[in-house]
Amino acid sequence: MSSDIRKHAGPREWGALVVLTLAVGLIAIDGTVLGLAVPALSADLKPTATQILWIGDIYSFVIAGLLVTMGNVADLIGRKRLLLIGSVGFGLASVLAAYSQSAEMLIAARVLLGVSGATLMPSTLSLIRNIFTVPKERTRAIAVWSVGATAGSALGPLVGGALLEHFWWGSVFLINVPVMLVLVIFGAWLLPESKNPNAQPLDFISSLLSIVAIVPIIYVMKQLFGKGLSPVLVPLLLIGLLAGWAFVRRQKRLPVPLVDITLFKIPAFSGAIFSNMIAIFAFSGLLFFFSQYLQLVRGFSPLQAGLAELPLTIAAITVVFLIGFFMRTLGLGRSIAVGLWLGGIGLFALAVAEGLSDYVWMAAVLVVIGLGVGVASTLSTDAVVGSVPRERAGAASSVSETAFELGVALGIAVLGSLQTVFYRAHLAVPEGTPKGAADALNESLATADGVLHGQGGGAEALLEMARAAFTDAMQFTSVIAGVITLVAGFIAWKLIPSSVDDITGPIEVVSEEER
Repeated sequence: MSSDIRKHAGPREWGALVVLTLAVGLIAIDGTVLGLAVPALSADLKPTATQILWIGDIYSFVIAGLLVTMGNVADLIGRKRLLLIGSVGFGLASVLAAYSQSAEMLIAARVLLGVSGATLMPSTLSLIRNIFTVPKERTRAIAVWSVGATAGSALGPLVGGALLEHFWWGSVFLINVPVMLVLVIFGAWLLPESKNPNAQPLDFISSLLSIVAIVPIIYVMKQLFGKGLSPVLVPLLLIGLLAGWAFVRRQKRLPVPLVDITLFKIPAFSGAIFSNMIAIFAFSGLLFFFSQYLQLVRGFSPLQAGLAELPLTIAAITVVFLIGFFMRTLGLGRSIAVGLWLGGIGLFALAVAEGLSDYVWMAAVLVVIGLGVGVASTLSTDAVVGSVPRERAGAASSVSETAFELGVALGIAVLGSLQTVFYRAHLAVPEGTPKGAADALNESLATADGVLHGQGGGAEALLEMARAAFTDAMQFTSVIAGVITLVAGFIAWKLIPSSVDDITGPIEVVSEEER
């Protein structure tokens, strides 16, 4: 029988939710805010091209690799304790990053930020699972938490643009410090402690296998779709797959596994993990090339581009108020499916709006995408944490967050790379174009803009051609993302039950009194 004691949330619980949403929002902002700062920090620290890639990627690699381990550590030592430790670590690592004197120092700081972020993400979600025991209130709380995650990603460019117009590149990291101070002070006061009373000592072999499985596979995917196949990727992929096979095999033999593989036998759990990953896949891929489109094609400044993306954020926020309507009208599984379908239709419409001169059509489409992704992401996350017992909330949350990070990494790698492929396919550099200009055009629109912008005459004509090719490529990419999202909706409709009472598997039985 479940150990849940259904108790309605009061002001203290909702105040705790604000603290947890602040934490996940800051982590999400930190994942996207750096992109705009790359030119400034490159001029200051003089990193190599490879170091620039590591500065950007190492944060998500470390988070993805450690989430499963940290979710179980939270179950073992206490979610509140780990959250507060991670918050202090995140603040200190932010100071180190802000005042880095070399590229190597900044990479090390980004590693520490990833380690701290990995302690925060599963702790926030598992605490919500334990604080909000009434299903309807838990769904509403997760909707607010999801807004923090999705809005944070969308606000990253806006925050970065605003800071970089007035301060040096380190300010995009230093802004984390006062937020983390607020999080630690109010978290210590408002958050209850919770842990798995039956937790066993951490299995370090399983932890190591999970890291060795996840990090190489993410790296291979990003490199494969970004730069193509190279000799080093094949052995890395084999190492990752072999470690993953060994990890799964070990989990099946352990009496208390790091990841309970039997959770994936629950249709709501496996279907929700897949649905959430696809929703984030489309969302992160969209943000990656859409921000470039606004700046390089439409001519928006970084701050203007961030403001132009606000309809996406506002729509995601409205999900908090609409989620109850979706659940009452459609139920859980059907609501997730409809959310994915809305997102897919929005991506199709975006392909049309990108070819129109009036921004208002694009803003309307962003609202549809934000609403669809917000509904799908919120309810699929709710299905994940609601399908397991409270004492296993940390482990389940870590699986959900790992899928989230995989969705982010693959969305940027796959959709971003398809964008590049289609861009080059639609680009027709005229014969006689100087080699330097031709190479810049074939590399990317960003490179071409850096070389040709402001030169006038023939250079401007070449840039207009490149902008048209970029727009065509983005339309194709949006359609592909839309198709994938629509297919995910059908899978969610099929796998995820629509009744909340049907989402739990054999590991948890709810009594009639608890209902």
